[in-house]
Amino acid sequence: MSDGQSLTLILASERDTIEFGEDLALALKPGDCVALSGDLGAGKSTFARALIRAMADDVNLEVPSPTFTLVQSYDELRIPVAHFDLYRLGDSSELDELGFDEALLSGICLVEWPEMAGELLPASRIVMKLEHEGTGRRVTITAPAPALLRIRRALAIREFLNSRGYAGASRRFLTGDASMRAYESVTTSAGEILVLMDWPKRPEGPPVLDGKPYPKVAHIAEDAYPFVAISQYLRGIGLTAPEVLHVDYDQGILLLENLGNQGVLDEDGRPIEDRYRESVVCLGYLHAHAMQQDLPIENGPIHHVPDFDPTAMKMEARLLLDWYLPWKRGEQPSEEERQDYLAIWDGLIGELASAEKNLLLRDFHSPNIIWQPEQAGVRRVGLIDFQDAMIGPTAYDLASIVQDARVDIPKALADQMMIDYLTLRRSLGNFDEASFLKSWAIMAAQRNCKLVGLWVRLKERDGVPHYLRHMPRTLRHLSTALTHEALAPLRDWCTRAGIDFSES
Repeated sequence: MSDGQSLTLILASERDTIEFGEDLALALKPGDCVALSGDLGAGKSTFARALIRAMADDVNLEVPSPTFTLVQSYDELRIPVAHFDLYRLGDSSELDELGFDEALLSGICLVEWPEMAGELLPASRIVMKLEHEGTGRRVTITAPAPALLRIRRALAIREFLNSRGYAGASRRFLTGDASMRAYESVTTSAGEILVLMDWPKRPEGPPVLDGKPYPKVAHIAEDAYPFVAISQYLRGIGLTAPEVLHVDYDQGILLLENLGNQGVLDEDGRPIEDRYRESVVCLGYLHAHAMQQDLPIENGPIHHVPDFDPTAMKMEARLLLDWYLPWKRGEQPSEEERQDYLAIWDGLIGELASAEKNLLLRDFHSPNIIWQPEQAGVRRVGLIDFQDAMIGPTAYDLASIVQDARVDIPKALADQMMIDYLTLRRSLGNFDEASFLKSWAIMAAQRNCKLVGLWVRLKERDGVPHYLRHMPRTLRHLSTALTHEALAPLRDWCTRAGIDFSES
């Protein structure tokens, strides 16, 4: 049972306590302080060891008790953890000498016997009180609302797994992305490894156009229906996408087939040529199928794939104006600059009215391609992260992979990928190559104008600065797109705006 600020659980066995610790490892984030209260033998150390081992993804990790050392640090984990035992603390003022504040800045602090710290622990701490309950334990959690929300989410995912026949499954952090989604690796009791997509509902953002928030204007998927529909469609035409094994649409929890962890980059982060080239062939195969905009969902509604309409294209391109230029120049663009830029995009988007259109996956690049060595042909290209798919110019996805935003593609390979795609499309007939190449340049420019602004927005608004490392590459890609004659107006505007491509 729970109220606004607390939650009570019954852990029937030591295994339940260990499982709870492992699940909480997925809910905590840097800056969290977990105060563990309870009598001797109440399970504090069992919980702490389970959490630390889960964070390390090593069930055999030695986790000694910090009873005599007072603190044991684990700095090499996904999130650093400092495990404090304050039972032998002489005075609460000694907490500072143990490096508590420094540990909390970048990691998680687990504190046994928190009563010894007096009032020195942060007011925002997560308090867990463990008490004997028959042969098990009662755990009462009191925490600020945001932390409690994360804990409830972790427990809801556990209940999802239990109710679908996966009781006792082991959960580990897999990856996160720039969206609200996170992913877990789930190992079943039979040893099968699956992938869980944790996709909580996004808070309604501020309006950016016509009173609508960015996701609605840009057609960003807000629930799991599009992912399920696109997965079923791709699998139905003979491509490789993860099978959706179970889904809770209301909670945004999906259990997926695991396509493995082989990508299209080598161990040094360089592109593997044959995998990139096969990915381009996969695109040609997709584009050779007749466009379908209304996709049925097994035992569900029909998903209408949204159009990559002029409004969405233009709003994405605006990110250069709204975020990149103010960040780069230290001031907002002038009204004249803004109007000229938007007018240029009106013209370029108008040029796309007659462009070839089909399903575009939207983020078809290295992080979202999982290589399937046991398959043959295009089925070796495993596709993920396609929930935001739209109907739009086919050239968009080719620009996305040839100008991979996350990795440097040697020019010889990029040129060969273009040749491979164009050769395949010519062989299939009914292909206007000149029109396609113009669409490719416009779509490449649109995507890169979006990305230069997105990298800045992630840093400035969302506090995620590491995407800025892609900025030089993105500017190079934009410069390449601008060489097409159709992009001359935008190229001239960039020159007048002082965008310096040489920095790339």
